[in-house]
Amino acid sequence: MSHDNRILVLGAGELGMAMLRNLVRRAAPASRSVAALLRPSTIDSTDPTKQKDVAELHALGVELVPGDLADQSADALAAIFRRFDTVISCTGFVGGPGVQLKIARAALDAGVARYFPWQFGVDYDVIGRGSAQDLFDEQLDVRDLLRAQERTEWVIVSTGMFTSFLFEPAFGVVDLARNRVNALGSWDNAVTVTTAEDIGALTTEIVFAEPRIVNQVVYIAGDTVTYGQLADTVDQLMGLQVLRAEWSVPELTRQLEQEPDDSLRKYRVVFAQGRGVAWDKHRTFNAQKGIAVRGLEEWIRHSGLIGEAVSTRQAG
Repeated sequence: MSHDNRILVLGAGELGMAMLRNLVRRAAPASRSVAALLRPSTIDSTDPTKQKDVAELHALGVELVPGDLADQSADALAAIFRRFDTVISCTGFVGGPGVQLKIARAALDAGVARYFPWQFGVDYDVIGRGSAQDLFDEQLDVRDLLRAQERTEWVIVSTGMFTSFLFEPAFGVVDLARNRVNALGSWDNAVTVTTAEDIGALTTEIVFAEPRIVNQVVYIAGDTVTYGQLADTVDQLMGLQVLRAEWSVPELTRQLEQEPDDSLRKYRVVFAQGRGVAWDKHRTFNAQKGIAVRGLEEWIRHSGLIGEAVSTRQAG
């Protein structure tokens, strides 16, 4: 039995759109179909950005399936999932605690042949339970649930951090407004990063890979760099000499204790501890298959950040 004739992608954010574009490209045979589950409010939205995405999905021939992962029950979601062979979750953590486990249960209850959970991030097995980011424990619950059954095949794609997230001002690692790079834990700590576009493309390759990939964690990487290498790259490509500060684990833990519900502070502590957040890019699926990806330098060159940095200096 083919497990990839009817594919449902959950969500159409940055990763979901990249996933859908790549799946449609590979699902050219008429025997395959690609669908996206979106909230009804998104499908009918008057927001120009959402309208643009919906129009693109229509143009790609993607079926739009109304559903709400946060509000609907596992039974209701299972009823939606049941007519699909493969379900790929691109939802992120926006639904809040309990949603990822609910989606996984719905996929199993629906009897889908193959499930790719939202695990497009760090290696939760290595990080373990009880980390500063409490949402990670639920990711381990999902893994336990999938590993404890044999009816539904599963694949987990570990990607590291989204490359763009390193440059999010709120995250605070690369702070171009203040001309700073802040190392999480130490300058020798490493982080694996992959662009959303590459995650979509590589996951599509994993979906259709032969021999079939079944019941395993697959590692991919756009790049793996230390925070020292990150600062050097920013200096070199942007013509800067950034100020450098090392944020130690004790300092970041103290900051989290002051704001214990701050999700970004939770992430900083986890990445500063340096466990399960980086792996050798030469041992990844993309390296083994010889698939080109966008590394840190190339991402910066194409991001528009260099031009912004030049304009800021000239304006100053």
